[in-house]
Amino acid sequence: MRRYLAGLVVLGWVAMAGAQTQPYALVSPGMAAQMKGLGASEAARKIMSAAGGQAKATPTPMAHVHTEGTLPHQGIRDESIVAERDWDRMLNLGLAYRLSGGDRKYLQGEAKFLAAWMGMYKADLNPIDETRLDTVFMAFDLTRADLPAKVQADTLALFATMADGYLAFVEKHPCGKQAENWQSHRIKLATLAAYELGDAARIARAKTAFETQVGCNVRADGSVEDFYKRDALHYVAYDLEPLLTTALAAKAHGEDWFHWKAPSGSSVAGAVDWLLPYASGAKTHEEFVHSSVSFDAARDKAGEKGYSGLWDAKGGVTTLALAAAADAKYAEPSRRLNARVGAQSPVWIQLLTSLKP
Repeated sequence: MRRYLAGLVVLGWVAMAGAQTQPYALVSPGMAAQMKGLGASEAARKIMSAAGGQAKATPTPMAHVHTEGTLPHQGIRDESIVAERDWDRMLNLGLAYRLSGGDRKYLQGEAKFLAAWMGMYKADLNPIDETRLDTVFMAFDLTRADLPAKVQADTLALFATMADGYLAFVEKHPCGKQAENWQSHRIKLATLAAYELGDAARIARAKTAFETQVGCNVRADGSVEDFYKRDALHYVAYDLEPLLTTALAAKAHGEDWFHWKAPSGSSVAGAVDWLLPYASGAKTHEEFVHSSVSFDAARDKAGEKGYSGLWDAKGGVTTLALAAAADAKYAEPSRRLNARVGAQSPVWIQLLTSLKP
């Protein structure tokens, strides 16, 4: 479940959310309450089956995680990958809690994992290391009101640190060399945190940051700056997914950032359109041939997959699933891509997008 954020996609259905009754990042309390009726679905059974064991598992928190810029077995990369699986477990437990209609074993498991992490983790404001915390935002959305007060407070304190730290950085360093995927990930985390905190001033700053990044990062033809720096569709998807997740958080609160156009005419929707011919197979691309980042070649030499050869369109499955959640016109291209590459978006995305108004 690496690229959620898809993280978070929860939101082809967000238009139903209506007026916000309390702060949330992506999943409103009203939407979470509706999940009880989906407990008999195949997707729900898969989630609850996994969550049953996860509720009994022992958390493996770390004060910091670090995978960015590392090869396998370097530094704390391996330990960090293991620890980050807890973040996925938290989302599963939150979903299971709602799908089961409030089975407290899932809530207790969720509280145990959150308490362990919030008691140890310190935000380091590295957006690549922290990007997968989007799953924790969703997990918190799903359980927030029922969590112990201290767990709620400690979690919100972390989110406040992230919101303020990431917003300060993007405001100090707009555009220029920062107009790349790192900035997109910063803006995603800052926006999720701002919405989770329900802070209008932070939300306004996040919106400005998003619009600035779209104007600097996405060209008028829909291509993104990472494509020219890395010569790879891998990084097009990796840049678009946080922007899409950000747009979905805004959509959950009644705003359309997905179609917003910069003065140049660029938009996140236009960037998805640029990627579509590659996702459909009409175009192909040899990855990283002219990358200006030496680490890309080092990864290829170390045997990491995807850093040479033709782009594997499976890398666009989550991207198009997110786009379909933002705009239903991408649902059919997403379905066709899944069929062509023999892959499906993460099960929780399938589950949440099955909700109807």
